[in-house]
Amino acid sequence: MTAPALAAPVLADFLAGADGTISGTSNYPTAVEPAKVGKYPARAKSGAGYFYDDVLEYRVWLHPEDGAAKKNGGSVYFLAFAEYEKALDFSRRTKGAEEPLVLIRQLKHINEPRPGVFEVIEGERIAEWQVDWLAGSKRTPGAIEKFLAEHKKR
Repeated sequence: MTAPALAAPVLADFLAGADGTISGTSNYPTAVEPAKVGKYPARAKSGAGYFYDDVLEYRVWLHPEDGAAKKNGGSVYFLAFAEYEKALDFSRRTKGAEEPLVLIRQLKHINEPRPGVFEVIEGERIAEWQVDWLAGSKRTPGAIEKFLAEHKKR
């Protein structure tokens, strides 16, 4: 997986608002703890790991230089959502907004320090992912072992 293309913020990243509500069925997992949406650190790792344990929130980053409202001294900022569809709707109707990203928690994941070299890492890691990476990436019992067996160098 490659990291999503995000513009580097000039000032500290800033949360401009949060919507922890879940309205119904979603095409993607909803936030594991809706009451915590918007309470996670703004800065997170980017991409990697191949597996996730929990969806924490969906983020829509806004860029004043591209027409978003000026907040945070004119630097980038984000809004957090518990549900993908609300984040997507907001991003589509808001000038200067990126497509939603998902903030995930990994408790055990795979690091690939060099192409084709995999190592299992245990411990909490929070990262922003592209939403489509969620498909088939939920860590289940035996998933990491299966991945390693399938990617073993011959």
